[in-house]
Amino acid sequence: MTRNTTLLPRTLLALATSAAVTLGAATVPAEAAPAGHGKPAADETTPLVFAHRGASGYRPEHTLAAYRLAIRMGADYIEPDLVSTKDGVLVARHENEISGTTDVAAHPEFAGRRATKVIDGVTVTGWFTEDFTLAELKTLRAKERLPQVRPGNTAFDGRFEIPTLDEVIQLAKRESGRTGRTIGIAPETKHPTYFDSIGLSLEEPLVRALRRNGLDRANARVVIQSFETGNLRQLDTLTRVPLAQLVDAAGAPYDLKAAGSTTTYADLVKPAGLAEVATYADWVAPNKNLILPRDASGAIGTPSAVVADAHAAGLEVVTWTMRVENQFLPTNHRIGTDPNAKGDLAGEIDAFLDAGVDALFSDSADIAVAARDAWVADND
Repeated sequence: MTRNTTLLPRTLLALATSAAVTLGAATVPAEAAPAGHGKPAADETTPLVFAHRGASGYRPEHTLAAYRLAIRMGADYIEPDLVSTKDGVLVARHENEISGTTDVAAHPEFAGRRATKVIDGVTVTGWFTEDFTLAELKTLRAKERLPQVRPGNTAFDGRFEIPTLDEVIQLAKRESGRTGRTIGIAPETKHPTYFDSIGLSLEEPLVRALRRNGLDRANARVVIQSFETGNLRQLDTLTRVPLAQLVDAAGAPYDLKAAGSTTTYADLVKPAGLAEVATYADWVAPNKNLILPRDASGAIGTPSAVVADAHAAGLEVVTWTMRVENQFLPTNHRIGTDPNAKGDLAGEIDAFLDAGVDALFSDSADIAVAARDAWVADND
């Protein structure tokens, strides 16, 4: 596919995207990418399983233990969400606010670090990674983010450190050697506009880490994700690895919103929007409700046109997030009435594979891999 390699300031990139994906607007790539740049690493016949924050259904998310377990369950990729420390080191946390995923509140020496900030237009109070050095963060320990939903995971509270991106990459390399299969990584840049605003850009250290580890190449098993558009366009000029545009079921990319654009996520999954996404990314990653919309009863049925339209634009499709608990499942795949009980996740995964997705994110890599393998066997 063609990917835009024009280097523009982040705000101008956001405005350019806004103009391109407005309903009915033409989408013309600015210029061709270098030869060989942008070939999806997952141009494969078997749908892929991305371990969402590791095996987060079984261990506290974004820990080396969660990633290692996911790999041993057969996941093709592991996903570190990336935020920055005060000294510019990328670490794996779901958010830069860490009171829900670490024991920071139990550390009296850090009580004075509690702060209130505006992150992507939302006021948030807590402790933030950008106010800690890596050495300080390493004194904290991870805890389960959803203890009421996954009480079994709380047995592991306090046992694991916050890993750096380099530690995640090294784990993937070691496990690749052990298993004889190449384990991919799918880093997500969290709040890139915010981190730019405080002088802790995520893109450059991410690319440096890939280069240090020999992963800055188009055929690497790496997919960089973002809910924003401008930083993906910037990354398109900085790295050769595949990029994925995350698309939520509602709202808009924060960088576009901050630039005054009216473009929404819904616009990005229209044919014109997908054609524009294909100029700078290789994947589109829609919220699963955009692919299999739920009816008034909460059940899924007929797929939307998103997968077919994305494939027509030359994009691979990865959807998120497949979770086993009833509360996260469509009503026609729930078992019983307890929202935290396990439902028919394999059945939901079958429906999405039938809808044509190329990959999916799951908190339960074991169930996802087994369902994928059974689906492949049935469709040979």
